[in-house]
Amino acid sequence: MVAASAVRPVLEMRGITKTYPGVKALDGVDFEVLPGEVHALVGENGAGKSTLMKILAGADIKDSGRIIIDGKEVHIASPQEAMRLGISIIYQEFNLVPYMSAAENIFLGREPMTAIPGVVDFKRMYAEAERLISELGVRLDVRVPVNQLSVAQQQMVEIAKATSRNARIIAMDEPSATLTEHELENLFALIRRLKADGVSIIYISHRLDEIFRIADRVTVLRDGKLVATKPVAETSREELIRMMVGRELKDTIPKTEVQPGDVVLEVRGLTREGVIRDISFSVRRGEILGIAGLVGAGRTEVARAIFGADPIDSGEILLEGKPVTIRSPKDAIRLGIGLVTEDRKALGLILGMAVRENVTIANLDPLSRFGFISRRKEQEVANRYVEDLMIRTPSIEQAVQNLSGGTQQKVVLAKWLFTQSKVLIFDEPTRGIDVGAKTEIYQLMNRLAEQGVAIIMISSELPEILGMSDRILVMHEGEIAGELSREEATQEKIMFLATGGR
Repeated sequence: MVAASAVRPVLEMRGITKTYPGVKALDGVDFEVLPGEVHALVGENGAGKSTLMKILAGADIKDSGRIIIDGKEVHIASPQEAMRLGISIIYQEFNLVPYMSAAENIFLGREPMTAIPGVVDFKRMYAEAERLISELGVRLDVRVPVNQLSVAQQQMVEIAKATSRNARIIAMDEPSATLTEHELENLFALIRRLKADGVSIIYISHRLDEIFRIADRVTVLRDGKLVATKPVAETSREELIRMMVGRELKDTIPKTEVQPGDVVLEVRGLTREGVIRDISFSVRRGEILGIAGLVGAGRTEVARAIFGADPIDSGEILLEGKPVTIRSPKDAIRLGIGLVTEDRKALGLILGMAVRENVTIANLDPLSRFGFISRRKEQEVANRYVEDLMIRTPSIEQAVQNLSGGTQQKVVLAKWLFTQSKVLIFDEPTRGIDVGAKTEIYQLMNRLAEQGVAIIMISSELPEILGMSDRILVMHEGEIAGELSREEATQEKIMFLATGGR
């Protein structure tokens, strides 16, 4: 790539400041992107990355500062204005219409029309959507409503939507959070093609290894302030972590060895036609059982079946050796099973409610008398978990929608800890969470295992699976392809099984 000093930036953001009630989200931040550059933007949750991108996208208005495109100052007051300037944003929290098809979402507001005024050319729209999706190396039916797609497939629809607009600047906020290594390689191949065509990419990710594989330069934010901008070739993972968190993290996956106890949960022959087939496994007290596999392998579907969120056609579930019937999440919670969902905003939290209410909502009986909830008891519980989990919030009355992604995940965890669950299922527990918060989540999982909680951890991050699991199940096309012990497991063996090897 041409040296930064020799090329005029396609984008300059100078002295950007943004304040929300009680929080200075951005404090005089400078950020620039060159033509055909992949510029990584990193920092802990709450560092200001997403706020900066919302301002660039016209979804939020800066308090002060300047935005310059191709040397000319612009005022971006709406998403439409950003799109007109050639800016496209792929948000971490998807911006899709759930009941519309993937193709309709990709071309929403820009549908190809037939010769008859007002009539959409669906044949052409489906064909073009299929081309865009196939370029990502993904197989999905573009005619299917997006609410029937997995989170990773929805991510690919978002990426296809952005690339279909022929944008000059594309910001990707945690684009790989739900992707496995196979899908990630397809994403990187697409980014390289876009870069070769002169498109500039702003790449936000907590997976630092990706930064060194795909980015040209990296900018670090901390607490709303610019820390540094450096060529990737002139920094290291350790230096980035130091700049992001302001301290050293000696071990980002600190697994504690726990001697597993008796079997707590066992599933036998769990089947849901067309989704999962003959799933059988067990998990013991104090054990962390990892479940790996490619997107669409059926990992989340197994979790939802155990939790009663989806019906099963056959099979049985045993808890502490006794068969149990789980027809709904309410049954699962009553039996001591909790599910930390991969989509925390849609399924794990009630965004408009306070931290206090979200922490206690799954276990109100201990706080109630004669049908009335004790506000004092509820506050005591919420304050205890805010302190124990170091939840960064101005108050337990703060609405969770105003918290960072990592902090929201801690609120979800607090909710399940308060239920005193015997079995906790973590589905992508560190999705979209920074390295510091990840370490805290791992330490919490270690503490739970030491207390005898049986943990099932579904993750697309192989280092996480390898680092935290006592045993690993690998799924492929709705079935368990194999089981690996902690000692024998490697990335290569997991991928061999995940891609259909036996």
